[in-house]
Amino acid sequence: MAYFMFGPGNLHALSVRLRILGGSVKFQYGPFNCAVQRRWKKPVDSARTRLEGRTRDHGLDKLMVQLRNLRIALALREVISQQRNGYASLHLLSKWRHEVRLNIEIGAFLKKYPHIFQIYVHPVKRNCCCKITQKMADLIAEEDAVIRENETDIVQRLKKLLMLSVNGTLNMHALWLVRKELGLPDDYRSSMLPKHQHDLYLESPDTLSLASRNDELAVAKIEEWRKKEYTEKWLAESETRYAFPINFPTGFKIEKGFWEKLKNWQRLPYTKPYEKNDSHPIHNVERLEKRIVGILHELLSLTVEKMLPLERLSHFRRVFAMEVNLRELLLKYPGIFYISTKGSAQTVILRESYSKGCLIEPNPVYDVRRKMLDLILSGCRNVGEPENADWLAEDYTEGSCHELQNNMFQVDTASTTGT
Repeated sequence: MAYFMFGPGNLHALSVRLRILGGSVKFQYGPFNCAVQRRWKKPVDSARTRLEGRTRDHGLDKLMVQLRNLRIALALREVISQQRNGYASLHLLSKWRHEVRLNIEIGAFLKKYPHIFQIYVHPVKRNCCCKITQKMADLIAEEDAVIRENETDIVQRLKKLLMLSVNGTLNMHALWLVRKELGLPDDYRSSMLPKHQHDLYLESPDTLSLASRNDELAVAKIEEWRKKEYTEKWLAESETRYAFPINFPTGFKIEKGFWEKLKNWQRLPYTKPYEKNDSHPIHNVERLEKRIVGILHELLSLTVEKMLPLERLSHFRRVFAMEVNLRELLLKYPGIFYISTKGSAQTVILRESYSKGCLIEPNPVYDVRRKMLDLILSGCRNVGEPENADWLAEDYTEGSCHELQNNMFQVDTASTTGT
């Protein structure tokens, strides 16, 4: 009897029962799951999946990585400038590494850019310290001077933004977040706004309002391109009146019927950005989307570098009547906008404004910032030259930007990925 109970077959059956009770074995068939079938799941189609599967523009992505290194350098420069003696120890700067979103050691980052940071041993304390080179200090002073000289253009830019808004007002916090992109000085609230009360004024501490509307400024930047296409290429007015410049990235896949849909969309009428649609509300979804595309195009055209972080762009959704998912809308028009996920942020770039990593129509503020970026791109080259910014200004011309980008200042891909 004992042999029957503890024989090899019964022991195997007992072990199977114990595993079933322990949950280690699951039967595919049984009284409760014999009819259960694995369901086919439909692929998820969302803004996130479309963002991951979009056609990438490697030139613009590379530019965003370079601009990220420049932003980190400027953030460290801000920390150093707040010190009493104009320098900071590497131990102090290492405490700010995570605040400036730097994922490598502070010393390794500073040594990569000797044209911006000068590392030396303090003669008394005998510790490693860092200060800003004269080249970078001159460029920062030049940027501030250029911004002060172009105050009239800045006021017109703010006035056009107020005219774009629904009720002629802007939130001061949202404006502060995009001050660098708009080319505003940090103290614009106290230095610039009181001198232009006839154009714009502070309705409250948090609200900037439009004092008077100027219809001469109510012309979008896209109208210049349309006029050029109409006069130079002899295109029909119906093809250019509501059209946008389209420039797809390399490798973009064209599906069947795509060009016909694009042609119909280019001819679709819409309410232009500076036109009010209160008396004629828009009920057509495609026309509403095209109006928002026009507003986004104009908003990006008013920035210095024709780009804006997507997170900061969302602060203007309600004031510009863009009550849609902006990321989904931007991904629907890859020939007009490009969302870059490089540089630790999602940045919206106006595609028509860039060629080979440089702005096609530069402005004075962009020219100075481009010189700063050239110091980043130069790396450790020409370190022994005299510390002044004149050598960079001599080589920097309107036509040499692409040459500097492609030939002289090629950034090591491995080093940029590490930072």
